[in-house]
Amino acid sequence: MADENDKINGTTGGFSSAGLKAEEAALVLPAFDVAAALEIGQIAFEIATSRGINPAIEVRIGEWVVFHASLPGTDTTNDWWMGRKARVVLLTGHSSMHERVLAEETNIDWFAKHGVEEEQYAIHGGGLPINIGGKGLAGILLISGLPQVQDHLLGVEVLTEYLARKGEMA
Repeated sequence: MADENDKINGTTGGFSSAGLKAEEAALVLPAFDVAAALEIGQIAFEIATSRGINPAIEVRIGEWVVFHASLPGTDTTNDWWMGRKARVVLLTGHSSMHERVLAEETNIDWFAKHGVEEEQYAIHGGGLPINIGGKGLAGILLISGLPQVQDHLLGVEVLTEYLARKGEMA
């Protein structure tokens, strides 16, 4: 259940929907399979633990959870948040942060527009699409447990690092 103080109210770190779309376009993978999902999850785990931060982390292929880590301080509430963020990504093909920023920019009721209930969908940072070049959405990286901007930024950092390790980014 969302806290009343965490309604859409400008807590999005100065992102723009156009900037977030460009970010998604820059983070396209050449391929995505179980090995890639596990490696992405491991990168997220390594970054988080090296910094002493403790989010919950998931990597999915479609709706299949391939990697999951619940770091100290997380609980089943984080799993609920990740499920809600994943539904947003599956519905729209965009990050949960993109959808929140877009709702703020256009001053719409995102849930009414999509005909979904807030209890099942979360337009909060931390759900990032994993897209394959020429094919589109193949999976989702989910981070929960940090403030939403940090959830999103950690996800971006993880995908950037994965692409760098594969020689896809400088």
